Amino acid sequence: IALAWHGRRLGAMLVRPAQDHDIDTIADVFLASFRGLTFVPIIHTDDQIRTWITTEMAPSHEIWVAESAGEVVGFAALKGDLLGHLYVRPEGQSRGVGSALVDVVKRKRPEGFRFYVFQRNERARRFYERHECRLIELGDEPDALYVWP
Repeated sequence: IALAWHGRRLGAMLVRPAQDHDIDTIADVFLASFRGLTFVPIIHTDDQIRTWITTEMAPSHEIWVAESAGEVVGFAALKGDLLGHLYVRPEGQSRGVGSALVDVVKRKRPEGFRFYVFQRNERARRFYERHECRLIELGDEPDALYVWP
């Protein structure tokens, strides 16, 4: 459990391992954040995504949630050296939630980690680059491969 201070507007934030009772909220965060990616076509229903999170992603990943005022506002999901997912509720973006999660991922994977970002997600790419992540490869769209350190 880590207490992170990323205080612009959210103040103290608790970053902790996800529990079974967090899975529905993690799905809510994923869906709310993913809907903001207007350049990504919607090919799955919300129910399909919730089922995938419950049956595939959650059991196979180490998941950390960021909590502010008792509410889960973001999560990071790790599988080995892959940061498979990092999503923040739209109202929590640019308020330190993502930074708190990246800080925990760096502590959990001090030897480094890799992850993919949509090439067209310039905001996310700038965010990761501010956090010392390096672009390794621009593959065929849609992905860009990054690593830390």
